[in-house]
Amino acid sequence: MLLLGCIKEVSGYELAISLPNGLSGFVPVTQISDAYSKLLTKQVAQGELPEELNSLPDMFSPGTLVRCIVTSIEKRDGGSRSVKLSIDPKQVNKGLSSATLAAGMLLSGSVLSVEDHGYLIDIGVTGTHAFLPHQKAKNYIKAVKKGPDLKIGQNLNCLIVEVKNEGRVVSLSIDRSEVAASIATERQNWALSNLLPGLVVKARVQKVAPLGMKVTFLSYFTGIVDFMHIDPEKSMSYSPDQVVKACVLSVHPTSRAVRLTLRSPFLHPGGAPRQLPGQRMGAVLEEATVKAFYKQFGAVFELDDGTLAFARLKHLSKTRKSVKPGAFKEGCKHKCRIIDYSLMDEMCIVSLKHEIIEARFLKYQDIHTGDVVQGKVLSLKPTGMQVKVADGIRGLVPSLHLSDVILKQPEKKYNIGDEVKCRVLECNPGGKKLILTLKKSLVQSKLPVLSNYEDAKPGLITHGFVVCAREFGCIVKFYNDVKGLVPKNELGSEPISCPDKVFYEGQVLKVMVLKCEPQQERLLLSFRLSSKPGPEDKWKSTPKEKQEVKYQIGEIVDVKILKKKDNGLEVSIVEDEDNVVAWIPTLHLSDFVATSKLLWHCLQEGDVLPRVMYLSDKGEHIILSRKSAVISAVQEEQVVRSFSEIQPGMLLTGYVRNVMPFGVFVEFPFGVTGLAPKVSMSDKFVTDTKDHFVVGQTVIAKVMSIDEEKQRVLLNLKVSECSSGDSAAESFALLSQYFKELKEIRNLLRKGEPSICELVPGKRVHLVVQDVKEDGSALFSGSSVTGLTVTATRYHLGDKNIAPGERRKAFVLHVDALSSKVYVSLREELLKQRP
Repeated sequence: MLLLGCIKEVSGYELAISLPNGLSGFVPVTQISDAYSKLLTKQVAQGELPEELNSLPDMFSPGTLVRCIVTSIEKRDGGSRSVKLSIDPKQVNKGLSSATLAAGMLLSGSVLSVEDHGYLIDIGVTGTHAFLPHQKAKNYIKAVKKGPDLKIGQNLNCLIVEVKNEGRVVSLSIDRSEVAASIATERQNWALSNLLPGLVVKARVQKVAPLGMKVTFLSYFTGIVDFMHIDPEKSMSYSPDQVVKACVLSVHPTSRAVRLTLRSPFLHPGGAPRQLPGQRMGAVLEEATVKAFYKQFGAVFELDDGTLAFARLKHLSKTRKSVKPGAFKEGCKHKCRIIDYSLMDEMCIVSLKHEIIEARFLKYQDIHTGDVVQGKVLSLKPTGMQVKVADGIRGLVPSLHLSDVILKQPEKKYNIGDEVKCRVLECNPGGKKLILTLKKSLVQSKLPVLSNYEDAKPGLITHGFVVCAREFGCIVKFYNDVKGLVPKNELGSEPISCPDKVFYEGQVLKVMVLKCEPQQERLLLSFRLSSKPGPEDKWKSTPKEKQEVKYQIGEIVDVKILKKKDNGLEVSIVEDEDNVVAWIPTLHLSDFVATSKLLWHCLQEGDVLPRVMYLSDKGEHIILSRKSAVISAVQEEQVVRSFSEIQPGMLLTGYVRNVMPFGVFVEFPFGVTGLAPKVSMSDKFVTDTKDHFVVGQTVIAKVMSIDEEKQRVLLNLKVSECSSGDSAAESFALLSQYFKELKEIRNLLRKGEPSICELVPGKRVHLVVQDVKEDGSALFSGSSVTGLTVTATRYHLGDKNIAPGERRKAFVLHVDALSSKVYVSLREELLKQRP
């Protein structure tokens, strides 16, 4: 059966489609088109993503009308049916042949390939080649905002502009204005065997009845318009012999029954149905008036705002058999709840079932982290338990959360169909992901739910569960994947030498928040609930704890990366029996800001970093630095340890702590800070301070003056003032260090991203022109640059005229590993140079 549908949701593996008369179906990723399926097969065979393969969300948008064909109907366990659809033109247009094609026809097509002057389109007609010129596509491409080009597998509503060689060659257009103005006529040779949904026709009313009308169109076709698809604003004004515009909704293959709609959004091809306002979804209506009752299907109601709604038979009463037709006579009023919206009928779907009207949850968006919910056990698997929370809402209880203790044989405690009381650990409505816990300690907890770092205020006591117990302490997790560290000295009132022997994974414990840095997602906790910090206590280390650490500022250690976070690395100091945990901010990985970010990108958890300097310990955590210039300054005693040691004229090595409109704050080892005013920042005129310095940048500063009373230091950052004398040697040392770190990064990249390491400035590569932009620059692709953005500016294209699809030899100018960008040149003078 052929149907016109509207995309409701797009995921990575399927399209959810709204169909006429409140039905719905889905298009699997394998039923998009032949060309798209071949790319998927290629991906599976090669184990990597082909350049031309785009995801479904990159090609399809909710609200778009598509022609579908039903491929199968499967019955689910609960009795409902699953309608499987295809939008492949070979299936949808299988009634068409080369001989039947005519100018003005509107049909489905799918992008087969991208060519120099346009696109080859698969229209599913054997022996016919369809071509879409760029000129006829640019208006549509601009409107859908899915990128600069159409993508292989993209579904299109195509208008035949010209037919050549008896239908063997056709020219197409997807121009929105041309498509919207198209009307199917007798000249286009439509027959019942090839009639397509989505065609707009001029129809003549034959008969008007209370529940719809019969119409004729294209001279000898007959069709039905049910009352759900009569234009609500004109429902009382239709009369026999009246000519109206109508859109074909469905064509039945055996009975040849044709259904049409008169609703205005469908009368211009390429249009989109109206959406339901978000606040109406889930609304409970005290009085909905019955408009009509169909004993085999359900009932139609008029809602409080005058719009129509439909309730399927199973939603009129507790069971289908208990439905009493007498209760649904026209004019009867019932309490109902809006549970869905049919885009194709522009109509709400409602339920009269008491349990649905009273239900707390209808969709994933209704569920919040920390909610206690009732569910029914659907299945038990090694990964955990699947629980049905409501119709269409399922959650997973991971095996760790089946009980307060780890269950080796959960099937002995739980049976399929059991009612269980759970608590929501995490809910992601977009991905329809719901994670639950059955741990009684969490389900019955009356303590606050900690679901974001902003709520973690010092002194807060709540329940959490242990996910890791190691020598350095315990990692404790809460809701929404919020987690924190209980350091070894906060595990109990008595020292605990082996935490992994005292605490176990999944154990629920009360914890107290000591300190939280929400932006860094860093949370410090304690199991010692009695030691609440006072307002002045910032969890500073005691002298005893300081002695246990044994490190002094300037001491060099090797560290192992425990965890990567957005702004730095959590590390443990190697060869330390206490496994001291420390922190390296991203900007302290190198003297060079760009290199710092690149190093962070390349380093992985478990990597060992040698020669890192102990920089400071402000109580909450140990700060380490890998800045070579700063380390050298400390080791050579070119530092000040307190304000009293500072003298005017000193040259000090530090790093930018903050950039303000009036100047730059610089911090030095041992915590001394100073300000370089705007006038003393650069030898050049400074308009915007942010154009000259960035936070984390290593600098050499000259002390200009000291204000002992206010404890202020004024600095000078001008290069002309901050040289020690041998500027050439200083510059060479910096450059040498820079290349040394680049070599280190290249070695790291070889482990994770070997392809980018092969691209070095001066290398010649063969590329394919992907696109030529309006500014004259070009984008390239190729097997040697997979996953990279390759660009040549207008200047570096030389005097060559290039077009998409052409193969060209290029010269690598620069490789930006952090942004995965490669800059190349096609200029002959560079290509002719000897490697």
